[in-house]
Amino acid sequence: MPKQKTHKGTKKRFRLSAKGKAKHRQAGTSHLAGRMSQKRKRNLRGTSVTSDVNSKMVAKALAGNSY
Repeated sequence: MPKQKTHKGTKKRFRLSAKGKAKHRQAGTSHLAGRMSQKRKRNLRGTSVTSDVNSKMVAKALAGNSY
């Protein structure tokens, strides 16, 4: 049987925590941030956790690997 391959797009965007939750970078932080308020930019810092349903799909796409 062939092995399950890792989905490369998912690998670049998500990381699994120790409990299996999928962490990701907040959207809208790459560019055009000059028009945002400081409060909005501050709240978009760091990572956030996806829902449980999405975490399961992300874990399946990562094929058991966490990067």
